[in-house]
Amino acid sequence: MKDYAFKKPPPRTGVIRDFDSKSVSVKVGLVVIYFLCALIALVSLFPVVWAFLAGFKDLEEFMSSTSFTPQTIDFGVYAHTWSQLKIYNNYLNSFYHVAGSVVCALIFNGLLAYGLAILKPKGYKIASSLVMLSLLMPATISLVPLFINIQHLHLGGFFTPLWLAAGANAFYVVLFRQFFESFPSSIIEASRIDGCSSLKTFSRIVLPLSKPICVVVAIYAINGAWSDFLLPYLILGQSDWETVMVRLYTFSTQQTVNSDDLMRAVVFAMIPPIILFFVFQKKLTENVVVSGIKG
Repeated sequence: MKDYAFKKPPPRTGVIRDFDSKSVSVKVGLVVIYFLCALIALVSLFPVVWAFLAGFKDLEEFMSSTSFTPQTIDFGVYAHTWSQLKIYNNYLNSFYHVAGSVVCALIFNGLLAYGLAILKPKGYKIASSLVMLSLLMPATISLVPLFINIQHLHLGGFFTPLWLAAGANAFYVVLFRQFFESFPSSIIEASRIDGCSSLKTFSRIVLPLSKPICVVVAIYAINGAWSDFLLPYLILGQSDWETVMVRLYTFSTQQTVNSDDLMRAVVFAMIPPIILFFVFQKKLTENVVVSGIKG
């Protein structure tokens, strides 16, 4: 008969090995690290949990009680606020905003970074300096001239200027450029020998090989588009294309809205970013590690 004895698990590899964990000082250090991580997680999750539990309180309990937990848990109050807020269409509008912003962020910023990192045409250093210079300028400085140009071009009332704004982000260009500069030149030269144009090289070779950085830029673009308020409010305000953040503001200005209804509305706005973080947190941490190694 075959020997079905359990095999020993392979030794752990990494910063701390099994041999190191036998040391008392290492054990104490691990306990301290675990305690700090748990403390940071508790501090980070506390506002989210508090907002979710506060949504179960009625107006009297919300204004007078200092208890962390509500007296009763009734999900019907969230259903009532959902129907009162009528946020379903605003969710769809935000998804349209997010989808277009992600596409423009990947294509336009990727093309500019491709030209600066790989093609390097005449004057690319000047363009690169302008991109880096724009990082030093606060976003609020460009808001007024951007809005004026949007009005002159008659682009207000729809998501087009928001999508184009996501496609002109200097931070995304820098991320793409740092990643493209690590490409072996032999891959680009081989594509040129095979007769690929610069655009085909980008779409068929560079972009498919850049999935890690594309995922990271997409996550940043999704989070930025979902949480953006001022520019969507100026462009989409008082229209049928209001996003969730704009709808929250208009909802808060209504006289019939109570603090508990507004708290539940905020919870509805927090759900998609939280889900996004838990789904793509591994990609975010991987990018931090890769960036640290390259630096």
